[in-house]
Amino acid sequence: MDTLLATEFISQACYRMDESTRMLRTALAELDEADVWKRPNTASNSVGNLILHLCGNIRQYAISALGGTEDLRERDAEFAARNGADKAVLLEKLLATVDEAQATIRNADTDNLMRVRSVQGFRLSGLGIVLHVVEHYSYHTGQIAFWTKLLKDKDLGFYAGIDLTVR
Repeated sequence: MDTLLATEFISQACYRMDESTRMLRTALAELDEADVWKRPNTASNSVGNLILHLCGNIRQYAISALGGTEDLRERDAEFAARNGADKAVLLEKLLATVDEAQATIRNADTDNLMRVRSVQGFRLSGLGIVLHVVEHYSYHTGQIAFWTKLLKDKDLGFYAGIDLTVR
């Protein structure tokens, strides 16, 4: 892989993660503490569960698999929680995880981005791991935004003041 291409890929991946963080912060700020652990129904997760899940997944893929550290994830516990930390603590945990993951991604060289390894039974290159982390973070950020909009009947204004019709 070309070094310039790897650098651009890493830059864009980190930018997309920053965008998910920005949107998740906005959504979380709208929620009351009691809202954080509400579930829309028995088949769905709370915002608290989703943040715990994001921390576990980002750590497992980016920090452990890409970064070569031990995988200590307990995935079932992320979904089993019915209450727990308040939103400030959850956000702090997420921000620390994302920061560590982005540092790991930024430090990945071309060999690491191309090397294939196993994560959760999937065979992925480092590129595949980074793509998974970015899309998975975005996916659950969208769920959190949707649930917040339902609870608060409010547009979150992610792109307020930006003309998105410009070509």
